[in-house]
Amino acid sequence: MFYKQLKEFPQDFLWSASTSAYQVEGAYNEDGKGLSIQDLHHPTNGITDFKVASDHYHRFKEDVALMAKLGLKAYRFSISWSRVLPEGKGEINEKGIEFYNQLINELIKCHIEPIVTIYHFDLPLALYNRGGWNNRETIDAFVEYSKILFERFGDRVKYWLTINEQNVMINHPNAMNPGKVPTKKELYQQCHNMFVASAKATILCHEIVENGKIGPAPNITAIYPEKCNPSDVIASDNWESIRCWLYLDIAVYGRYNSLVWAYLEEKGWTPTIEEGDMEVIEKAKPDYLGVNYYATATVAAAKNDGTDCQPRNGDQQIMLGEEGVYRAAQNNYLEQTEFGWMVDSIGMRVTLRRIYDRYHLPILITENGLGAKDVLTEDGQIHDDYRIDYLKRHFHQARLALTDGVDLIGYCPWSFIDLVSTHQGYQKRYGFVYVDREENDLKEMKRYEKDSFKWYQEVIKENGKNL
Repeated sequence: MFYKQLKEFPQDFLWSASTSAYQVEGAYNEDGKGLSIQDLHHPTNGITDFKVASDHYHRFKEDVALMAKLGLKAYRFSISWSRVLPEGKGEINEKGIEFYNQLINELIKCHIEPIVTIYHFDLPLALYNRGGWNNRETIDAFVEYSKILFERFGDRVKYWLTINEQNVMINHPNAMNPGKVPTKKELYQQCHNMFVASAKATILCHEIVENGKIGPAPNITAIYPEKCNPSDVIASDNWESIRCWLYLDIAVYGRYNSLVWAYLEEKGWTPTIEEGDMEVIEKAKPDYLGVNYYATATVAAAKNDGTDCQPRNGDQQIMLGEEGVYRAAQNNYLEQTEFGWMVDSIGMRVTLRRIYDRYHLPILITENGLGAKDVLTEDGQIHDDYRIDYLKRHFHQARLALTDGVDLIGYCPWSFIDLVSTHQGYQKRYGFVYVDREENDLKEMKRYEKDSFKWYQEVIKENGKNL
């Protein structure tokens, strides 16, 4: 579809940026915080852990001042469950509550809308040791935790996200399980339990938070068939349903995707669904959908000859392939980053169109960004023209999606500030703000504005008119 005139971004468009608690806060054992599973993460090859991160816990006022200077209309961040409830449930850590109160108040003072993710990969270790999401008690703990957040912060926070990238935790569980990786049967039980927990939190938000809006935040991407071979199309449908539609169909329609349920039955991986679960899931209605988008994926028909499992690089983009389901394929029309991630800005438009056509709910892009080896020059500059180019192209495709009729309410690039990349630490930077530290040398952790900071500042000021 080509247009003579593109629609403008809405005047109330939420130009934002994202972080997550465990990747940016540091202070992993201070002021009563309990341990999370991420505190057990010990990367290899000299990569840093999450114990100090970008020290946002101690420097949040400085960081919020930079957000204000950037001109952010909103800031999407997560709350550390174990900072609020050190044991995952029970006694509240008031010092943790106070930190988030101060952060939220500072944002409000700077006219920045807080967008809070309730759970972003950092399950309290105490809950994990009791079975984690395999244990239905974790559902009750999540509801208790959510209720505390709604009651303590709901007077100021109106935008909520339940669970970040639930589909990544199920499809790529290694980074989320410090011990033995669960079986597929266990993973889909965990998945179901998260569905129930998210639904209960959604209902609770609507009961407690006046004018509160809440939704999920999965990692969604259009899946392409490698060729116009109908078998490849079937494979792409398979993987798109398993990886994407399962999670949004549950959230929006309150039911399991029929193709995925048939897949689970075939594999013997159907979860135990207790009485009342589906009624709760059906009752919970999201107000909008958070979407983490980085790139599309391309698949081909499975060969079923024992060679379908072909690992690919790229964190969320890893595609293992599966006998009888799909085979990972290469898309030669796309570029790759230095870390092996595919770049597909047009794919963002494709993805947004597919989501909106399927669900007709407002969409918030909750993550999208470029990880790179940024270099601090001797005169304190970071020339990240590659990030500007990446975001410029993606912002343009977002505007095209708006013109296509997609109800896009905001855009939260990943990330506001350099933070710990799960697999590459500070070698792989995403932020508009540079943090002067290395893997094992904290230096002074001084903040520097990158060229992309100044560019995004102008984009926000002009409301995206001159992209």
